[in-house]
Amino acid sequence: MLGFLLRRMGQSVILLFLVSLIGFAALTLAPGGPLSQYALTPGMSQQALDRLAEQMGLNRPLPVQYWDWLTHLLRGDWGRSYRDGQPVLTVIFSHVPATLLLMVTSTILAVSIGAWVGVKSAVKRYSLFDDVATMASMIALSIPTFWFGLVAIYIFALKLQWFPAGNMYTVGDGSFTDVLHHLVLPVMVLTFVDVAVWSRYMRSATLETINQDFVKTARAKGLSPRRVLLRHVVGNALLPMIALAGMQLPMILGGALVAETVFTWPGMGRLFLDSLGYSDYPVVMGLLMFSAMMVLLGNLAADVITAMVDPRIRPA
Repeated sequence: MLGFLLRRMGQSVILLFLVSLIGFAALTLAPGGPLSQYALTPGMSQQALDRLAEQMGLNRPLPVQYWDWLTHLLRGDWGRSYRDGQPVLTVIFSHVPATLLLMVTSTILAVSIGAWVGVKSAVKRYSLFDDVATMASMIALSIPTFWFGLVAIYIFALKLQWFPAGNMYTVGDGSFTDVLHHLVLPVMVLTFVDVAVWSRYMRSATLETINQDFVKTARAKGLSPRRVLLRHVVGNALLPMIALAGMQLPMILGGALVAETVFTWPGMGRLFLDSLGYSDYPVVMGLLMFSAMMVLLGNLAADVITAMVDPRIRPA
């Protein structure tokens, strides 16, 4: 297990380096740049723009800029935002709680509902419930997240006026019930899409487990169908879901980005798009590296947990 962890950590370091290199090059070579917003200022001369470029270090060769950024990153200095001069880590961590609240809530609901729907669809294969669940899943997977979010706002916020159309809380309030009230619509949108994914995977895993020899043996011993299902089928069918959780993390982050934009939720996804609009490259690179680290840690944790739960796939 120690050798496995060391190998995975080495691979993660290489992947992070490649992500940083590609991301830095893509941002730097893209049209516009941090100076584009200053160029539109009335009275701004080329000499003033050159001085700004020198102060920001943007007049140096690209490899020198990257090396300077990377060495500072390794020392724990992620740079400062071009917008307000605050440390990048301070800006990112101020938005992390909002994204975690949205992601954790929607993921718990999606996994719980999706697992239940998937198991029931597998047990009642080709029944009316299975047909309806399959059709609903296909519809959910076919609908773009942003479109469903806009429809939800139109129906539940504008027409019925049951929930707020956006933001995380009401200005001047911010109580638990107020945040919960604002949380309903974005969580509903994310959960609706994620349930479709989890239910399909859980259905397939359950169907595969039902046909295993140890399940047939348990039935032959006279165990009740409920006990066979809960103890032998569901428990083993959940093992692939642990690995899937790590693989789903990038998709969850992507869905949160869209949902945060539609519902003006003040999380990391919204911060990423705002920073791109302002050409705030230090914050964009910081978010890119932070998200990459979270994805790699999520995949590593899923592999370790799977190996601990199922000794058959434990690495040597």
